[in-house]
Amino acid sequence: MALTKTQQRDRRHNRVRARVNGTAARPRLSIFRSNTRVVAQLIDDEKMVTIVSISSDTEKAKTPRERAEAAAVTLAKVAIEKGIKAVVFDRGGFQYLGTVKAFADAARTAGLEF
Repeated sequence: MALTKTQQRDRRHNRVRARVNGTAARPRLSIFRSNTRVVAQLIDDEKMVTIVSISSDTEKAKTPRERAEAAAVTLAKVAIEKGIKAVVFDRGGFQYLGTVKAFADAARTAGLEF
């Protein structure tokens, strides 16, 4: 039986989540990419609490990649204001290329460590 793209991504995400866990000192940077936007959250998995959340649809830029990079910079600024510098990156089952890679690189250059 062939799996749909969503089912394949869910399987990959479950494999990633089995190894990646966020704490208060080093929260999990979870990312979700749709066709139109990127949504990212910093999550403390011990308390099951979202610390910071951002969506690229609030950013003003021309291309989806530019909006994702701007959202990453905004997320990093808010996280650093809250005293968070180190995170664990959870790519959400998406391949580490394109918009996901651009988001991660922009977050790193803005000051987050992962």
